[in-house]
Amino acid sequence: MASAPNDAGDDLIDNFLSRNGHETEPVGWERNYNKLQCPECGGLHDQEASSCTVCDWTPGRR
Repeated sequence: MASAPNDAGDDLIDNFLSRNGHETEPVGWERNYNKLQCPECGGLHDQEASSCTVCDWTPGRR
């Protein structure tokens, strides 16, 4: 019977990626005064935005 994968493999991969210059943490909105700013394209959005209407970026995607 197969078991569920453990987090040790994910930690190993994240460690490898971070040592090689890659982002391993979920990415969120940047703040620009009272607006949310997309880290991908720089588009500005209201505080209620759940995704970027310019490039379709969504918080938490790597």
